[in-house]
Amino acid sequence: MSASTDNMLSLTSLTVSNATAALEQGVAAIASGQSVFDLRNVQAVDSAAVSVMLAWQRAAQQAGLRLELKNLPANLKSLTKLYGVCSLVSPSLAECGEASSPAAAVPQHHHHH
Repeated sequence: MSASTDNMLSLTSLTVSNATAALEQGVAAIASGQSVFDLRNVQAVDSAAVSVMLAWQRAAQQAGLRLELKNLPANLKSLTKLYGVCSLVSPSLAECGEASSPAAAVPQHHHHH
């Protein structure tokens, strides 16, 4: 897939101010058959970024595609970790897996007999 077909490279922020536009851009890309979004140029993010990425995943599922979000900047990865949705956002993001999350181990301390 050439860079010219990845129209998500033009995305430089994922914030409340451009969430709707970014969502539409992503959904249009999915509709045209794009299943890999390269988010390396996204500099500014806030909580809206998580909603947008989850909405992209839903759109991809409805289109029968498996969407892969790659090259997420560190601030975006930490947001998905914070919300506990990184596996939903991008299943291939191993670094947001259980091993790195101390919170994932917490429930095992409750021994109900």
